[in-house]
Amino acid sequence: MTKLFWNVFKLSPIVLAATFFTANSAFAGEVSEKSTSVAELSVESNNIGQVTSVSQFSDVQPTDWAFQALQSLVERYGCIAGYPNGTFRGNRALTRYEFAAGLNACLDRINELIAIATERVGSGDLETLKRLQEEYAAELATLRGRVDALESRSAKLEANQFSTTAKLSGEVIMAASAAFGDEKANGNGDVEDNVILSNRARLNFDSSFTGKDKLRVRLQARNTPELTDATGTRMARLGFDGDNGNDFELTELNYTFMPVKGVTVKVDANEADLNDNVNVFNPLLSSSGSGAISRYGRFSPIYRAASGDAGVTATIGGKNSPIKLSGSYTSTNPTDTDTGFFNGNNAFLGQVEFKPIKALNIGATYVRRFDDGSSTNVTGSTGSSIAGNSARRPFGSGVATTSNHYGVQAALKLSKTTTLGGWYGFVDADQTNGSGDSEVQYWAATLGMKDFGAKGNVLGLIFGQPPKLTKITNGTPDQDTSYH
Repeated sequence: MTKLFWNVFKLSPIVLAATFFTANSAFAGEVSEKSTSVAELSVESNNIGQVTSVSQFSDVQPTDWAFQALQSLVERYGCIAGYPNGTFRGNRALTRYEFAAGLNACLDRINELIAIATERVGSGDLETLKRLQEEYAAELATLRGRVDALESRSAKLEANQFSTTAKLSGEVIMAASAAFGDEKANGNGDVEDNVILSNRARLNFDSSFTGKDKLRVRLQARNTPELTDATGTRMARLGFDGDNGNDFELTELNYTFMPVKGVTVKVDANEADLNDNVNVFNPLLSSSGSGAISRYGRFSPIYRAASGDAGVTATIGGKNSPIKLSGSYTSTNPTDTDTGFFNGNNAFLGQVEFKPIKALNIGATYVRRFDDGSSTNVTGSTGSSIAGNSARRPFGSGVATTSNHYGVQAALKLSKTTTLGGWYGFVDADQTNGSGDSEVQYWAATLGMKDFGAKGNVLGLIFGQPPKLTKITNGTPDQDTSYH
C-alpha cells in the first residue's frame, strides 16, 4: 500500500501542470488558436486513441527533454492519448481546454488508484491505524524526545572528542614487587628482598588516513628497576620493567598500511620490536601490561633477537589465511658511516605460520643477527648473565658476534577461554672474526586462561628453561640448569 500511495502522490502539482503545458496537446485534437469551442474539442476527441506505451508515438524520442515525464504519464497512469496518425505533437501550443481535459483524465486515474488501494487495505484498517496513532500519541512524543536528546548528546560528544582523526588510549601499571631467597645467583651476597613500589604509564595516539592504515605515536614514563642486581641474574626480570626516571619519552613511532590486498607492511622509526610486528604464538600472555608478569614468560626470546631502533616488516596473508609469511629487517642507530646496511647491529627475520585447523597455529622462525660488540645481546636479556660467558654474551662484552636463531612455536586453542602454547629455540653464535663458536638452547610450555573467575582476569601457568649456554669454545658453558 505504501508503495502504491507513493507512486500516486509523488508528482507534485507544479510538475504535473508543467507536463501538461508542454506535452499534452493530444487530448482534444488539433484546433485553431483563434477559436476553439468545447463542441469542437469533443468532436476531434473522437479521433484520439488511448496509448499504452510511449513508443507508440512516432514523433517522441528518448532524447526529448520531457521524455521521462511523458513515459510516466503514459505507462504508469495511462492518461495520455495520441492522434490517429500515431503522433503526439508535443511542440504545438496547449489551450486551456486541452489542459483541463488532460488534467481531468489524470485526476480520474489517480482517484481510481486511490479507490483500489483503499479497497485492498480496507477502511477499517485505516481507522484502526488512526486510533493507534491517537492512543500512543504520548509514547510517540516521548520517543521523539529521546531521539532528540540522543542526537544532542551525540553532537556534544563529537564537539568535545579528543580528535576526529586520532584515538587516544592509555595504560598505567602500579606494581609492588620484591625478590625472595637466600643467596644471589652470582654468589655476591644475599638476595635483596626489599619491597618496592613502581609504575609505568603509556599514552598511545593512533591515527588513520584511509581507514585501513594506522599511525601510532607512543609516549612512556616508568621507574620499575630490573631485579638483576637484587637477584644476581637476568632471569628475574619483570615483563614491564624499565626505568627512565618517570620522564615521558617517545618510545614508538610506526606506520602500518596495506599496499595491496593480503599484504601488511609496518615501518618502525623507533624501537622496532618484532613481538609487536609478527605473531608470537602466546596470545593471552604476550602483553607486557596484561600478560605474563615475567620477561621470559611473555614469548620466545627469538623475537627479542631482532629488536632495534628502526625497521620494516611485511606479512603476506590475511587474518584467516592458513599460511602466512613474514619478513623483517631491523637496525640500531649506526655508530659510524662505515657500518652500512649489512654491518653493525642489525637483524633479518623470516617466519612461516601454518594453521592446519582453526584452533591450531604453528610457526617456524629464523633470525640472522649481527652485533658489532657495542651492545651484544643474543637472547634479549632473558637468560643468565652470571659469568663473563653467558647466554646473553657468549664471548663476553665488546666482542663482535654473528648469530643464527632457529625457533618453533605453537598455540592450541582448547576452548574460547583457554590456550595451550609453547616454544623451543636454538642459537648458534659465532665470533665474527671466526675464533670461537657457541650454542644456546631454551624452551617453555604455557597455559593461559582468560576471564578466570571474573571478566578481564587472566590466569597464566608457565614452565620452561630460559636460555642456557650449552656449548662454547675457549670458555665454560652453564654448569647448572635453571627453570622458570
